[in-house]
Amino acid sequence: MANNALQESLSRRFRRLLSGAADGIPPWLEVVAAGDEPGFYTPEDAPWIVHGDFSTLVGGVRALLMQALHPGSLTGVAQHSRYEQDPLGRLSGTIRWLTVTTFGSHDAIKGEASRVNRMHKTISGSYETAAGETRDYRAADKDLLLWVHVAFMDSFLRAHQNYSKKPIPGGADSYVKLWSKSVGPLGLKTVPMSEAELEQTLTDFRDKITVTDETKNIIHWIKKAPLPPLAKPVYALLFHSALASMPEEYQKMIGLRSYPLWLLRPVTTNLLRFMRFAIGPDSPIEDAAIERLKRAGVISR
Repeated sequence: MANNALQESLSRRFRRLLSGAADGIPPWLEVVAAGDEPGFYTPEDAPWIVHGDFSTLVGGVRALLMQALHPGSLTGVAQHSRYEQDPLGRLSGTIRWLTVTTFGSHDAIKGEASRVNRMHKTISGSYETAAGETRDYRAADKDLLLWVHVAFMDSFLRAHQNYSKKPIPGGADSYVKLWSKSVGPLGLKTVPMSEAELEQTLTDFRDKITVTDETKNIIHWIKKAPLPPLAKPVYALLFHSALASMPEEYQKMIGLRSYPLWLLRPVTTNLLRFMRFAIGPDSPIEDAAIERLKRAGVISR
């Protein structure tokens, strides 16, 4: 009983940190649970496995670092995000989109995409390209959407490959192909459909990414994110694990030294497994999605 009480307490604190909800219940839980129709994925699909794993804690930090390398994406965050005043609020918004798109029904995904698209319509401005030219942008521009997509996808994939013991059904190609569905409702239709295409797309962006003083400021903020004191040591390890899993050329651009990947891989993998054990095996979001899929007749009872 004592262990169960401790797990429940740790689970509530963990989910409160990620969701911003005082009671630890993510406000999007009801969105995922609602209805009796399927969504994009089932429990046997690669995105479900990858995004249900604790390696996403590393992947999320890595995605932020990756996004900051594109001056258009960086400017959108710096000028229109509330990350400094409400860092956990911005985090919970990103987690909501990822979670609903992975585990929600078609209606839920459509609703979430509408929310994101409405937000994108309010974000525009100008930025200086890597070549030194001034360019106008909108958050809904296809090139910016594509960069954010591949930065997210590559980050969660590499984090899982490095810091999880769970095999990906169908491998990396399956994850890339299936997760391509996620950005269709956001208006992005042409995206990588295999690991090789993902790598090529990242290569194609090479002359569009850069590190400026503003980049360094945001990366410093990511490194020193204002989290509760007890979370900071764990977050420091997650940050270094995210940095170490990035391509060497990106690490050189960022200019921060990290511990070697061969050292971090077993340490971080075991830490994430311990965290999973500490808060217990239950996953309210996945459980709610599975119950909905049962009602829809997609999986057996």
